[in-house]
Amino acid sequence: MAIRSIVTHPNELLTQKCKEVHAFDEKLGKLLDDMYDTMIASDGIGLAAPQVGEAIQVAIVDLGEGQEVIEMINPEVVEIGGLEVEVEGCLSFPDIYGEVERPFYVKVEAQDRDGSLYELEAEDYEARAILHEIDHLHGILFTSKIIRYVDMEELENEQEDEL
Repeated sequence: MAIRSIVTHPNELLTQKCKEVHAFDEKLGKLLDDMYDTMIASDGIGLAAPQVGEAIQVAIVDLGEGQEVIEMINPEVVEIGGLEVEVEGCLSFPDIYGEVERPFYVKVEAQDRDGSLYELEAEDYEARAILHEIDHLHGILFTSKIIRYVDMEELENEQEDEL
């Protein structure tokens, strides 16, 4: 396993639609493991393959707190519900944060690292993270959805208020 470099904006790879995965092999498993190590080393909660230089439909989300890592290959959003506005950031946009409106609920069909199809339902922060990563696979950047930018001072004040 290895920590890979994060692709940052304005790299054109971030705005490309990614290719579907057809080979569920050792190379894919290594990519997923590397993505996890890279995400943890970068203090992230999600990462998509284009963020590590691979234009394929692979993304992971890990909210920690004893939850299992979500590995999504060729994910498809099949249902959404509700809307909420929350602050988001992105490893490919260091120090940029903004309020983004996203569905509160999402249902996704995806494949795991072995190619098995599964269905996943998520709400709130988990749904937001999943949708953010799936957007990456379609070349959609969170900055295109920002309603209002939030500076670091405001973000730190919000986090202190939550404690």
